[in-house]
Amino acid sequence: MPRLVAGVDSSTQSCKVVIRDADTGQLVRSGRATHPEGTEVAPERWWEALRAALADAGGLDDVVALSVGGQQHGMVALDAEGRVVRDALLWNDTRSAGAAAQLVAELGPGVWATRTGSVPVASYTVTKLRWLAEHEPANAARVAAVALPHDWLAWRLAGYGPAGEAPLGPDLTALATDRSDASGTGYFSPRTGDYDRDLLVRALGHDAVLPRVAAAAERVGSVHDTDVALGPGAGDNAAAALGLGLGVGDTAVSIGTSGVVCAVSDTPAQDETGLVSGFADATGRYLPLIATLNAARVLDAAAAWLSVDHPRLSELALSAPSGADGLVLVPYLEGERTPNLPTATGSLHGIRLATSTPAHFARAAVEGMLCGLADGLDALRAAGLRPRTVRLIGGAARSPAVRQVAAEVLGLDVLVPEPGEYVADGAARQAAWVASGADTAPDWQIGSDVHVPAEPAAGAAVRERYAQARSRYLEAPAGRPLTSG
Repeated sequence: MPRLVAGVDSSTQSCKVVIRDADTGQLVRSGRATHPEGTEVAPERWWEALRAALADAGGLDDVVALSVGGQQHGMVALDAEGRVVRDALLWNDTRSAGAAAQLVAELGPGVWATRTGSVPVASYTVTKLRWLAEHEPANAARVAAVALPHDWLAWRLAGYGPAGEAPLGPDLTALATDRSDASGTGYFSPRTGDYDRDLLVRALGHDAVLPRVAAAAERVGSVHDTDVALGPGAGDNAAAALGLGLGVGDTAVSIGTSGVVCAVSDTPAQDETGLVSGFADATGRYLPLIATLNAARVLDAAAAWLSVDHPRLSELALSAPSGADGLVLVPYLEGERTPNLPTATGSLHGIRLATSTPAHFARAAVEGMLCGLADGLDALRAAGLRPRTVRLIGGAARSPAVRQVAAEVLGLDVLVPEPGEYVADGAARQAAWVASGADTAPDWQIGSDVHVPAEPAAGAAVRERYAQARSRYLEAPAGRPLTSG
C-alpha cells in the first residue's frame, strides 16, 4: 500500500487539500472549502475551512505527513491565552500604507533592504503591526505572539489554541514556521536566518513571541492525536515553486488574486528601490520576487464590464490586433504594490471611435495586466537574474489570450504546466520530504508543459505604449526604468 502525504493551500479565497503518493506524486484525492471575502478575516474561518477541506479530501487516516502552504504576510495577533486579538489583516489590506511609509522613512530603504532583504510596503506584516499600534493601541498592548496564517493553522492542527478550546492549550512557544514565510514579515533576515526583533519592537511597540523558524524538511510536530507528521510549511509562492520543481534560475509568473514574478536563486537579494522582495524559498535557497495587487481580478472586472464570461473575453482579446490599436489600460484597480502606489486608480488611454469596441477593451485588459508583470521581470533582471523561460501558472494561465499575450509582452518562451493546485502540491512534496528523511525533496514528475514560443518583437511596441501611459503615476519619464514611486 503506498504511503500518502497531504498538502494544504490556505489561500486568500479558499482552502485546498491534495493527497498524493509520497513516492510518485500521483494524486489520490482532493478537497476544498471556501474562505470569506474581504481583506480582514477572522482566522477561525480558516480553521473551519481547513477542517472542511480535509473532510472533503477523505481525512488523514491513511496519511503519514502533512504540510501547510498559506497566503503570506497576514497578521495573526494572539494574546497570552492563545486567542486572536482581532481579525487578521491580509496581505491585500492597504490601510497600513501610511505605516509602511513611516517605517521606511525612519530608517531609510537601504537599511531595510540590508537587514531584511526587502523594503516594507503595505502588504508586509511589520506595517500592519505599526498600524495596530497607532490605531488600536489597546489591542496592540494585548499582543503576546504574532503568527502568519500558515503558522497558526499548523499550530491548531497540532492541538494548540485558546485555553479551554484546544486540547493542548495556548503554548505560544509551540508556534513554528519556515524561512519562506518568515521572510515576508519585514522583521526577518533571509541572509542570516534570524528575526530582527528591534524591527518588531519598532513596529508593535514591544517584543512578542514569534514562531520558531524550522529547517526546510524538519518535522515540527504531529497532527494532534495522530502519528501524522507536520512539516514546517511554506509561504504560498515558495510552496508553488517547490510544487513546480523550480531550480536555480527558473522563473515563474503566477496570475491569481495577486500577480507574482519570482525566480529561485543561490544568493539573497536586497533591492533598496523596493521593487524586488528578497524572500527565501522552501529549500534553503532564495526566492527574489515581485508582486502586483492587480492580476486575475483585472480580467474578472473586464469580463464584468463587457458582460461576458472568461472564455468569451479571451476570444475577444485574440480577435483584436496586438497593441489594441493604441488602447492601453493601466490596471491599478486596487492601488498597486509594485510599483508602490497604494492609492492609485486605473486609467484607460487612447480611446477613439475605432478602439471603442469590446475586442479592443478585452485586449487592452490582458495586455495591461501582463505589462505590469513584465515590469516585474525587468526588475528581477536588474537584480542580476537572467530568466530564459517562464512557467505561467495561476487561474488566468488557462486563458488562451493570456498565454499568447504573455509570450509577446514577457518576450520569453512560455511554459504552461497542466492545471493544478501548485501551492498544495508543493506543501505535499515538502510533507513527503519530511516523511522520507532524505537530503533533498522527492523528484516528482507531475504532468507536462504546453510551450508557447516567444514573440518579443510584437511585445516591444505594446510595452512602450504602456510605459508612456504608466509614466503619469511615476516620477520617471516614459521609457525610463520603473521606480517604486
